[in-house]
Amino acid sequence: MTTCEVINPATEELLRTVELTDTAGVDDAVARAQSAQRKWARLAPAERAGALRDFAAAVDAHVEELAALEVANSGHPIGSARWEAGHVRDVLQFYAGAPERLSGKQIPVAGGLDVTFNEPLGVVGIITPWNFPMTIAAWGFAPALAAGNAVLVKPAEWTPLTTLRLGELALEAGLPADLLCVLPGAGEVVGERFVTHPDVRKIVFTGSTEVGTRVMAGAAAHVKRVTLELGGKSANIVFDDCDLERAAATAPYGVFDNAGQDCCARSRILVQRNVYDRFMELLEPAVKGVAVGDPNAEDTEMGPLVSKTHWSSVASYVPDDAPVAFRGSAPQGPGFWFPPTVLTPQRGDRSVTEEIFGPVVAVLPFDDEADAVGLANDTAYGLSGSIWTDNLSRALRVSRAVEAGNLSVNSHSSVRYNTPFGGFKASGLGRELGPDAPLSFTETKNVFIAVQTEQEAH
Repeated sequence: MTTCEVINPATEELLRTVELTDTAGVDDAVARAQSAQRKWARLAPAERAGALRDFAAAVDAHVEELAALEVANSGHPIGSARWEAGHVRDVLQFYAGAPERLSGKQIPVAGGLDVTFNEPLGVVGIITPWNFPMTIAAWGFAPALAAGNAVLVKPAEWTPLTTLRLGELALEAGLPADLLCVLPGAGEVVGERFVTHPDVRKIVFTGSTEVGTRVMAGAAAHVKRVTLELGGKSANIVFDDCDLERAAATAPYGVFDNAGQDCCARSRILVQRNVYDRFMELLEPAVKGVAVGDPNAEDTEMGPLVSKTHWSSVASYVPDDAPVAFRGSAPQGPGFWFPPTVLTPQRGDRSVTEEIFGPVVAVLPFDDEADAVGLANDTAYGLSGSIWTDNLSRALRVSRAVEAGNLSVNSHSSVRYNTPFGGFKASGLGRELGPDAPLSFTETKNVFIAVQTEQEAH
């Protein structure tokens, strides 16, 4: 049996050794999931809803345990980890309302009655990243289960622990065995088998655009549905008519949350040229004020990077001659620590064009609204972004012009479980969350029932 060592990124200590699933293990899980799914789909909608509410209650009872696991495995600050565990509970509660609301339609037609049914796909494979392990898993499995499917989840090798625990809690809460199965393993083994297995009817993948492209190509060979949530290089656009103090004070939290390991990170700050110098003056104390340290401390705002490998990748964007404007602080000693870093590069620099996925932000000046929009859209990605302005017309114009799936005006909010989430361009395909998410795990079946006329009946 192949195993993987799970490391605490704040201490570099071994947490646990996890057994990895092989191809035969995936095939066995798919077969068992198919059987469980058929029984699950036959349950009354109210029964499925009740089971999801029970699962949510089990998560709620274990929020502190899940949070502590995420602190240890991922280095998330304890406050953030508690929110993430509570978010899993909230997502389950929200989609517990879906089974009784997947009502289909009755469509007026000549000669009879036409109705549609939302049929579950069957077995769904979810491949999750290491940056937000349990929340992103829940975005997939909650609506998929609500729609009547079985779910297999492959967590990232670096951060499997909270997802494994959620699988146990599902069983403890009374969900049928084999309906939600967590399969830790290598992407080229478990993930690849999800893609090639004929009975896995859909892949939900969150990760890099490079790997997502391969997932999509593999799924195409089997006419398999995909939802892809991929990379980002989002812009935080600061106009001269906004509350500049608030824009500067909040900017660090738009990019350094989770140590910048967030596909929604506003890793490019675009500032109107006539307020650029003042913005930088305000930004410096805000960046240096970010509390970086022990993830178990209640006042910590930013923890370590997830691994030594990832630390090296992030560090490559800040060579000795990098245009560093200023940096925050980070602990010395064990752990994969990287201080919040602000760069002032040229527009064509790789720190401006590539996704760094760490606590490094590039600040660039722009001249006017057209220049801001052009610069914001000058990227292969299109996931999220922020627009700071007190002019409502400008806020709407720029929101419509920026090519991104999730925008915030005068804030940095990107994800709510009751609103859709997803990207434009190389940032992905499809939408997660929101009231319509269960429909993306169904097939629409159309049924026409001929009705005899009174004359035909006689």
